[in-house]
Amino acid sequence: MPELVLRNVRPWGGAAVDLRVAGGRITSMFPHDADDPRALTGAPDTVFVDGRGLLGLPGFVNAHAHLDKSWLGLPWVSYGGEATTEGRIRHERAHRDELGIPSVATTTTLLTKMVSLGTTAFRSHVDVDLGVGLDGIRHVRDAVAGIGAPVGLEVVAFPQDGVLRRPGVLDLLDRAAAEGADHIGGLDPASIDRDPVGQLDALFGIADRRGVGVDIHLHDGGELGAFQYELIVERTRALGLAGRVNIAHGFAIGDVQAVRQRALVEAVADAGITITTVAPVNAPRLPLTELREAGVSVGLGTDGIRDLWGPYGDGDMLRLATRMAQLAGWRRDEDLEAAVRIASSDAAPFVGREVHDLVVGAAADVVLVDAANVQEALVEAPPRQLVISGGVVVVDALSGGEQGGRAARPVL
Repeated sequence: MPELVLRNVRPWGGAAVDLRVAGGRITSMFPHDADDPRALTGAPDTVFVDGRGLLGLPGFVNAHAHLDKSWLGLPWVSYGGEATTEGRIRHERAHRDELGIPSVATTTTLLTKMVSLGTTAFRSHVDVDLGVGLDGIRHVRDAVAGIGAPVGLEVVAFPQDGVLRRPGVLDLLDRAAAEGADHIGGLDPASIDRDPVGQLDALFGIADRRGVGVDIHLHDGGELGAFQYELIVERTRALGLAGRVNIAHGFAIGDVQAVRQRALVEAVADAGITITTVAPVNAPRLPLTELREAGVSVGLGTDGIRDLWGPYGDGDMLRLATRMAQLAGWRRDEDLEAAVRIASSDAAPFVGREVHDLVVGAAADVVLVDAANVQEALVEAPPRQLVISGGVVVVDALSGGEQGGRAARPVL
């Protein structure tokens, strides 16, 4: 991987700087000066890119993806089946084989689309069940390894078909954790397995024994969902898993009375539990302002994209951040910037990073867009002019700018 110099970019809309990148990381950053020798010199294979004064953002982080499920790139698949969680599970199990899902090819198509839009790190739930075993995890890892640029990936071994109700799934989850999955997933312990204590005890037992995280899909609303929040909080505290437990969707916290909501927000914050949302338009809205004020880390993800659960999604995290901000009722500049940070720099913990930003020492994940400021970038979601992932130029609509070295050659 050659050294890269990215000139004349405005991180977060600030003053123009030059970035030097080596080994996939930002090694130095200094004010842009057309005559500064630090940005004009390098080895013969140094790559130089002129950022043209564009707005620079860190690569986006998809904190809740399903990279193994998409039929994007295949002939159109009509929506079918019963429109409930249980119905979608049955429909997917009945038809995924005929689509060849999961596979490296379908995952690569989806991954390429999202990386081209500036997403450079993913936490992906990958189905683990009696039908596919652990093959989906292998396919996702192979697709990421073959994309041509370093892309961040954390894997959640996800029991989409239930945990306790399918004998053998727990053993698969334990094996996935033993073989390198970063997190163990769960699914509606009450309404799917009808044994919330049993499912959670089993999942947290694997997490404690194997040293992995827990990331649980929780769709159940109202008091049933709130009760499961409490069970998750109890186990997180008991096992000292602060910072390693996430609740995905978690609709119940937006589906209870204000006093109850405040208590849940405080409990989640105190236990060090994070929450991920996909900004759904047809579900109870999470109290994002209250969660942020309480110090709860919130991640944003696309959920499934064009899969057997539904035909929607384009993989654009910036557009998704716009929808999240709209649903939260955010209009002020500081809130609009917060929405972009949720989709990028603030999401570092969701992909196992201490820092994910345009700063020295961070992974060289950079997105350039033509916008006056971060707020305009959010509301317009302009085309990505340049995407760098791990120091590799992935997309370049700027046509490069060779200065004493070679020009960038995008890999996508």
